[in-house]
Amino acid sequence: MPSDALDELDIRLLRALTEEPRATAVALAERVGLSRNTVQARLAKLEAVLASFENRIDPAVLGYPLTAFITVQATQRLLDQLASALRTIPEVVEVVGVAGETDLHVRVVATDTDDLYRIAGQILDAPGVERTSTALAMRRLVDFRLTPLLEKVLSERVRPARRPTAPAGPARSAPAR
Repeated sequence: MPSDALDELDIRLLRALTEEPRATAVALAERVGLSRNTVQARLAKLEAVLASFENRIDPAVLGYPLTAFITVQATQRLLDQLASALRTIPEVVEVVGVAGETDLHVRVVATDTDDLYRIAGQILDAPGVERTSTALAMRRLVDFRLTPLLEKVLSERVRPARRPTAPAGPARSAPAR
């Protein structure tokens, strides 16, 4: 769904959901000033843009406290096979195709450095991988967020209308004394 398909009410609804993800349709309706039925219909339409609940689970609570980013140089004609192979590795949580010196950024989670070494080896053994480089995430400085972006888009779409200026009349001169 392209961003221009979202109107002001959709964006207000998404902003309310980011602040209170478990809000009921009734609570959301009160918050954004819509009827419950309208909110439910809009939520159904927004299902395509709402991310998976999986994104909210911290891998550390599952015993995977390490996060690493593995850049991959790949044989272009084997990208589909490589993507299929990466999907079979449970610790691969995200793969993004990029432009530049490398082809893929692979985010992985691991239980410890030995586990990370094992995972990196699995990726290196995947068909189409020419070279990898691994960077260990030391700490997160900015959590994933979209609220500031929602605020920006909303403010751009809801700019106050300019008041028309009064037409200039004939210039008045000061009364003669």
